[in-house]
Amino acid sequence: MVATSILLVFCAFQSAGPIEPRTPLTATAKAEALPRADLSVDVPLVLIPVHVTTLLGASVAGLPQSSFHLFENGVEQRITHFSSEDAPLSVGFLFDASGSMRNKLRKSAQAAAAFFRTASTGDEFFLVDFNERPHLAVPFTQDAGAITRRIARTRAEGRTSLLDAIHLALEQMRSARNLRKAIVIVSDGGDNRSRYTETEIKSAMREADVQVYAMGIFDPDDWPKRTPEERNGPKLLDELAQETGGRHYPVKSLDELPSVCERIGRELREEYLIGYAPSNDAQDGTYRKVKVTVTPPSGMPELRAYYRQGYYAPALFGR
Repeated sequence: MVATSILLVFCAFQSAGPIEPRTPLTATAKAEALPRADLSVDVPLVLIPVHVTTLLGASVAGLPQSSFHLFENGVEQRITHFSSEDAPLSVGFLFDASGSMRNKLRKSAQAAAAFFRTASTGDEFFLVDFNERPHLAVPFTQDAGAITRRIARTRAEGRTSLLDAIHLALEQMRSARNLRKAIVIVSDGGDNRSRYTETEIKSAMREADVQVYAMGIFDPDDWPKRTPEERNGPKLLDELAQETGGRHYPVKSLDELPSVCERIGRELREEYLIGYAPSNDAQDGTYRKVKVTVTPPSGMPELRAYYRQGYYAPALFGR
């Protein structure tokens, strides 16, 4: 069995100063036409980000709404909102500062720099670093330089409280201003310090409208030294990525990190946003399973969709 280090990536940052964001190809006014991120439970609208690829993994853009079909608990729903514009993102970046990251900090920063070259005007970010416990190092900001400067001062020491860091990030994400939200984790292993359990974090992720992108680094030499919790890290992050509609990218070398991280940044810019008013309007607090299918236009090969697997319906008296 191969050993695993995990980089849950949406990206890290480079210590070489601020990076200028890319201006979206579409006008900012188009992004403003999207529904607000702070939707009230009284608004009967469920929003599902969808990333479409070929079977070989190439992103597919430009599909019409008619190519998509959406089902809730097996019942097809009428799509009432459809967008493929490059809307702003709210990104929570989780950086592992435990002792085992000591030799990986430089490559992680390079990977982050590659991601931020794909950033758009209106994006916002926060930074949580973690070792023995998680710490909100930088609150929400549009200044990527503030993040890079903080990471440049990071020292690797102690154990890994990954699950606690995810919980803290979910709490911070409640104040996100943008509709599209993602948590990006940079870590080289599983958890060996948290007080929150896997079950608690998975449940919290199902309630949160947040995507997770994971990149796993596999190092066979580390495997004999890993604890059972650390060996389970890749599996946990893979499950979170699938549940939230993100992706897990295994890599064999630290040198691959920048290119894979840049790819993740591009994929986030190529998502479709699908909205619908559920035919089941009961405010019963139940978990509703979602399925999205994509019918390729004539002459196009079979396609694959990545999306959030479900959501909790609002509860009339709270859950």
